[in-house]
Amino acid sequence: MPEDLPPVIDLSRAPGARAAWGRPAWMVLLWGLVEQVFVTNAFQISSRLRVAVLRKFGATIGDGVILRPGLRVKFPWKLTIGDRSWVGEDVWLHNQDELTIGHDAVVSQGTFITTGSHAHRRDMALITRPVVIEAGAWVTARCVVTGGVTIGRSALVGPGTTVQSDVPPNTIVGSGAPQVLGERFPATRSAAQER
Repeated sequence: MPEDLPPVIDLSRAPGARAAWGRPAWMVLLWGLVEQVFVTNAFQISSRLRVAVLRKFGATIGDGVILRPGLRVKFPWKLTIGDRSWVGEDVWLHNQDELTIGHDAVVSQGTFITTGSHAHRRDMALITRPVVIEAGAWVTARCVVTGGVTIGRSALVGPGTTVQSDVPPNTIVGSGAPQVLGERFPATRSAAQER
């Protein structure tokens, strides 16, 4: 290999492909089928049925929880949701480690929560870290929450925000105000040219 090229990790040698499963292969495969029919399925509109199916596969889910269509859950046996919490449409809980959502918390539409990553400088081994969303917190639409994060009690995460570190209780975080990058139509063009 020439000296000026960075190294490349051989992904066929990456450890940990099934390390986070926590259940036998047959149960993981059965869950994949059941999830598609009863949880993710947009035609299945019953939140109670979603809750019941997730509980059967080991999730700890409190009373009055609302789970909307399109929900994906990697491993229900690593999921805890407190009373009266809401999880919106098309939320993906990629929980290869423990994911805890406190009572009266909201995870809104299109949000992706992942507890897994990889040892990107070493061998791409799977690394998992739990995520905690405390009571009363609201993770709004299209957010990304990464492993090892705690979102504090009654905190609010603004739309489209990527959360890679803890959010203190009772704070609002966001991706920031939009920045002006330039003009859509440069001022040098005349109105006649715009037509």
